Amino acid sequence: MEPGPLGASGPAEPGPRVRGGCGAAPAAPAASLAVAAVLPAGGSGERMGVPTPKQFCPVLERPLISYTLQALERVCWIKDIVVSVTRENMEAMKGIIQKYQHKRISLVEAGVTRHRSIFNGLKALAEDQPDSKLSKPEVVIIHDAVRPFVEEDILLKVATAAKEHGAAGAIRPLVSTVISPSADGCLDHSLERARHRASEMPQAFLYDVIYAAYQQCSDYDLEFGTECLQLALKYCHVKAKLVEGSPDLWKVTYKRDLYAAESIIKERISQHICIVMDTKEDEEHVGHHLEEMLKNELNHVTVTSGPLGHAGRDLQQIILEQCYSFVCVNVMTSAFEETQKLLNMLKESHLSVLYPVVVISVHFLDYKSVHFDHKMENLMQIRELAKEVKERNILLCGLLIYYPQDEQKLQDSLRQGATIIATLIKERNSAFIGQLLVA
Repeated sequence: MEPGPLGASGPAEPGPRVRGGCGAAPAAPAASLAVAAVLPAGGSGERMGVPTPKQFCPVLERPLISYTLQALERVCWIKDIVVSVTRENMEAMKGIIQKYQHKRISLVEAGVTRHRSIFNGLKALAEDQPDSKLSKPEVVIIHDAVRPFVEEDILLKVATAAKEHGAAGAIRPLVSTVISPSADGCLDHSLERARHRASEMPQAFLYDVIYAAYQQCSDYDLEFGTECLQLALKYCHVKAKLVEGSPDLWKVTYKRDLYAAESIIKERISQHICIVMDTKEDEEHVGHHLEEMLKNELNHVTVTSGPLGHAGRDLQQIILEQCYSFVCVNVMTSAFEETQKLLNMLKESHLSVLYPVVVISVHFLDYKSVHFDHKMENLMQIRELAKEVKERNILLCGLLIYYPQDEQKLQDSLRQGATIIATLIKERNSAFIGQLLVA
């Protein structure tokens, strides 16, 4: 068994949560209730049709399993997380733990089937394991490595129900009718969809119940079984409490699911935009009009703004709350001084370790006072700057807006600029890195 390194601060769920904290979550189980989690991650991903096991497939250039670990470790009352991984992927998993600063993670070697991998994870938590740094929990949660959007609420519900009933699992309504074919390939019978449910993850058990079930488990069940709740019923006569789950519990199974997961993550990390301006808040400037346009364009998104200089502490707090989208409005300067200050702060914060951070450097061109060619020559340095910060997972691009103009044309330019900014933040497309767009 390999213990994962402790990170200085633990990753958090996408959204404005304090880094390393537990967030405003449901009340945790009683302090006396020891809870651990087992995450089988030894699958080959045959149904996905790609050479890389699906739990290691990249989503926004980060392995899928890292998002699942992040969702579990932000739950403070889960003491230990045991991951079952194949021997050939053991070093890769250690690298993921180190790179993304995961904590409370221990690794064990996976079995050849899902049930055998879970059993190995449960063994690591047993009291009789030599040299083990883990302690036996009262309740153990079993989850899938490829269900990255699990929320604390459902984890709490199944853990609490398991404490009372011995076993519990999340369920969802069936989407399709289940039928049973006959041996000759014809319909034998179908199930009444309204009376049945789809079994999902997470599931939770009293540790002594599920460990005893696996110890008694037949080779056939270990080889071909897929349902942990059934093992608790079959071998320990424990009827699981079924808990209604949310739509977020879906499992990444096919290649198209990776794109869906990426879309969900992009949407979540685009819900907060920080606008940095090198002007005073009470100073009338076209940059403030752009801010209002952005608020109108993104009416469901939180937009906060402020200067970079004397209010640096405010920006630091925004970074701590994990904002991944920044608009740096350069008003007083013609080049990238303010943008460079912002980039330095972001690099020092290590915020972009978890998700790509978008920075849009906005510049205004007063073509009556500044020669266009001279302005463009200054701004084209964005390419080198963008190339440098891309290595830190910061996506930098520029936006040039013309002014002064008559009022209507100015409003049109600002509206177009706000639309471009909104698109860049939502898409997080690396193709725009280092580009200078014009509104």
